[in-house]
Amino acid sequence: MAGGRGERFWPQSREATPKHLLPIVGDKPMLAQTVDRVAGVVPRENVFVITTQAQLAGCRGACPDLPPANIVAEPMGRDTAAATGLAMLLVKQRNPTAAFAMLPADHVIKDTVEYAKLLSIAFESAESADVLVTLGIKPAAPETGFGYIHQAGLWRKVGGHDVMAVKRFVEKPDLETAQGYLASGEYFWNAGMFVWRVPVVEAAFKAHAAELYAGLAKLEAAAKSAGGWAKALAEVYPTLKKVSVDYALMEKSTNVVVVPATFDWDDVGAWPAIAKHFTPDAHGNVLRGHAMVEGGTHNIVVSTDGHLVGVIGVSDLVVVHTPEATLVCPKDKAQEIKTLLERLKQDPAKTKFL
Repeated sequence: MAGGRGERFWPQSREATPKHLLPIVGDKPMLAQTVDRVAGVVPRENVFVITTQAQLAGCRGACPDLPPANIVAEPMGRDTAAATGLAMLLVKQRNPTAAFAMLPADHVIKDTVEYAKLLSIAFESAESADVLVTLGIKPAAPETGFGYIHQAGLWRKVGGHDVMAVKRFVEKPDLETAQGYLASGEYFWNAGMFVWRVPVVEAAFKAHAAELYAGLAKLEAAAKSAGGWAKALAEVYPTLKKVSVDYALMEKSTNVVVVPATFDWDDVGAWPAIAKHFTPDAHGNVLRGHAMVEGGTHNIVVSTDGHLVGVIGVSDLVVVHTPEATLVCPKDKAQEIKTLLERLKQDPAKTKFL
């Protein structure tokens, strides 16, 4: 799934070049890193990228080893349930009983060996029973920015690894609730990684998201008529209900299991999160590109295109320079970038900076 805007990484992340098309962490676009990880389990010819029209060329450029036809643009974003339905139809055209994974394009996972092993276990679980499989991340802190998965004990062992039954999905908690989740040992972070067979997820759409299922069935039927897939996608897809796959399917299904993930994972949700992935200078500053800090500590300074950014006498700032826009904000205000962008959207003279 590569259709996000990555707004919290503005001004590097823009509508046509969002977070997953940038080397936010690593030396390749994050989408390319994700494809490389998956290619250890799934042949590249079976890897699809679902993106937007604005990002289509960028995704194809980031993934030259994928067949161009496997990089598919939604006519418009309709959230992750519709994207899952689109993926289901694409896979169904090739193999109506196949298992497939839905994976975010912009996460950081460095232990690719363990990742491949557990993704394979998720596939094996999905192929062995009529279940919806997710991978859950063991919480390292009482994080309030993630949804959680509440496990209900052992479902079965698969490949020598415990796979747990799921009791429920819960939305992002407040701090006290998150502390309780962490202390109980019964919860995982919901990383939005899912594996299932086409008939199983189709049945979930039919049972729990009837309106969306009807739209998908209409899309599938229209694709077989005159004009084919492209015409059907353009006409039908924008009419699909906009809802997340978590809310539409996962929170309502009773046949969900979770593979506990033992690989490292970071969704690098905003600029301050990149600090843990780079070696700081002697004063805790993380510097990317031509950047210098004098008399300051624990800053994140990012510069592109050979421009030198100098920071003097301040601490705990995020400073990001690009050719068209510059961001300066305290680390603890980085989440407010989205508020700034809302103001940009309302000013016709400034929308070119989105």
